Amino acid sequence: MFKVNDNYLKLPGSYLFSTIGKKVKAYEAAHPDKKVIRLGIGDVTQPLAPAIIEALHKAVDEMGKAETFHGYAPDLGYEFLRNAIAKNDYADRGCPIGPDEIFVSDGAKCDSGNIQEIFSTDNKIAVCDPVYPVYVDTNVMAGRTGVYDPSTETWSDVIYMPCTAENHFVPELPKETPDLIYLCFPNNPVGSAITKDQLQVWVDYANKVGAVIIYDAAYEAYISEENVPHSIYECQGARTCAIELRSFSKNAGFTGTRLGFTVVPKDLKSGDVSLHALWARRHGTKYNGAPYIVQRAGEAVYSPEGKEQLKKQVAYYMNNARVIKDGLKEAGYTVAGGVNAPYIWLKTPGRMTSWEFFDYLLENANVVGTPGSGFGPSGEGYFRLTAFGSYENTVAALERIRKL
Repeated sequence: MFKVNDNYLKLPGSYLFSTIGKKVKAYEAAHPDKKVIRLGIGDVTQPLAPAIIEALHKAVDEMGKAETFHGYAPDLGYEFLRNAIAKNDYADRGCPIGPDEIFVSDGAKCDSGNIQEIFSTDNKIAVCDPVYPVYVDTNVMAGRTGVYDPSTETWSDVIYMPCTAENHFVPELPKETPDLIYLCFPNNPVGSAITKDQLQVWVDYANKVGAVIIYDAAYEAYISEENVPHSIYECQGARTCAIELRSFSKNAGFTGTRLGFTVVPKDLKSGDVSLHALWARRHGTKYNGAPYIVQRAGEAVYSPEGKEQLKKQVAYYMNNARVIKDGLKEAGYTVAGGVNAPYIWLKTPGRMTSWEFFDYLLENANVVGTPGSGFGPSGEGYFRLTAFGSYENTVAALERIRKL
């Protein structure tokens, strides 16, 4: 008889945002007269920029003609997109990353889960706490995390790096030596950022102990402070210890269009084995490439018109973040984030748990957020709100919360 992957059975409950979705759906069914405002999942609401729409239409027309039709994409992605990425995201920032070190995909979420496949299952992972759930859950599925303790909501073989108010929501170097280190800055969920000097410490540490940093830079477009790096490759020595994940979802609104990329430098090796070669083998074997139409849309992100239009879109969301942060402060809440990231991290009032506050907010203000405990044990007592809603809904949500 066939057997299942028992590691899947170790996962507690359903995926965080699936659980939230079910609770909200049940509430709406029971209260059809209530207008629920969603500030929970980090899904964008503004339409694709005109430059991107124009590129999509042009690419669709090309697909309708034999002489300009495109089938399977190249393994790494089309050169026109990889060249644009290499120039704008790396060369223009002084980062030595070549187009052939960039792997185009259908999003950073998939890559953040799939990248661990090229590493041995006995590698020890370190994660920030709170953390984006995909990092931990996909390692659970691979059998890398050990035994789950429901009382502490931790895994025995995972190194947790607490991000708390005391350390300004920036992790400290772990006491136990990890093999894989997951870092996300600007951070999801807490909205914190890291300076270049702070990130250099991590790069030096990883090179010293022989660890690999998996660096999620999905929110780099929201950075507003000068000393915050947009890429880990701004740090000296990062080419020998870091893999970077990028997404078009948050900087260009591609949550429904799907496009991202991963950078694996050729200098990154385990002994004589090239991680670039391993990822190329995995990519070519298990993935047939993002659609030509979508990659042309991605290229438009780097056009002068695209850059200008997307700068305004990012500013729109960050204005929402300011509205949320200022409104919560005025209402007496303790808040963080919202400066270099579109997330606001607030302390729950009184002695409410994060799920109790979720229910309280849904039932009394008809506003949906994300319980901090869903991101890890250090998230208990906190709550995440996203700035990706419309301005009108954001203002309305804050008015409802202020009246509680």
